[in-house]
Amino acid sequence: MPEISLFCGIRVTMFPKVLQAVAGEDFTVYLYFNDGSVRLYDAKPLLALGGVFAPLQDETFFKSRLTVLNDTAAWDVTGDRDPGSCVDLDPIELYETCPVVVDPLESAS
Repeated sequence: MPEISLFCGIRVTMFPKVLQAVAGEDFTVYLYFNDGSVRLYDAKPLLALGGVFAPLQDETFFKSRLTVLNDTAAWDVTGDRDPGSCVDLDPIELYETCPVVVDPLESAS
């Protein structure tokens, strides 16, 4: 659920937004959220559905087309960065269901 807090006596609702998405191994995605958390998404169950997700079953396509559109993880299927023709995931669902993990980029430096 979106985080609700008080700021100067005013209720403020924080809706999670994905700021960065980095492809991991075996069809996983590291998601960097606007609250500073890093969460890990396993896309394999989604890919098994086929249909609109079928192009993502190609690992090269999965990694090269992964981006952030509409404030969430998305795949730029057409290659023109059109937010209306991408395959994107619900950022609230990702935030609520993906486990928090250590940032893999911290150990890369």
